[in-house]
Amino acid sequence: MAWAEWEQIKADVAAKGPANMQLNQAPAEGGSSGGASPADLKSNRKTWIRVGEGIAGLKGGVGKALTKLADGQAGLGDTTGSVSAAAQKELYDSWKKYVSDVRGRCEALGGLLQQAGHDLSKSDKEALADLKRLQVNYEDTKPVGGQSKDR
Repeated sequence: MAWAEWEQIKADVAAKGPANMQLNQAPAEGGSSGGASPADLKSNRKTWIRVGEGIAGLKGGVGKALTKLADGQAGLGDTTGSVSAAAQKELYDSWKKYVSDVRGRCEALGGLLQQAGHDLSKSDKEALADLKRLQVNYEDTKPVGGQSKDR
């Protein structure tokens, strides 16, 4: 392609103004429909359900990790009089809470995604409200490892 021809193509595009991007033939905001209407856009229910089941299924692996964590802590006994044993107990308690929260979050988020697959009639606002409630319930915890006790 000759340089002059390339310059002419660029000038033609610039004269027409910015191009509107359309995804899946849906019209750009304020644009005209060049193909399918937004009502024609489809979502695959099976995919939503499968992803939700996968995330909810993570709780099983996290539950096994919790069991191993508890097994590793077994036999510690009374921590009175031992600063390191008390610190280990505090660390265990904080990790146990954190991992339990992760397990609960997997179950809750997986359930929401499965529900979205079963019931795609919810509005975007309703689905967003569900996710925000989940976010409030499982707001990230404080850093693990316990708090300093001036030791």
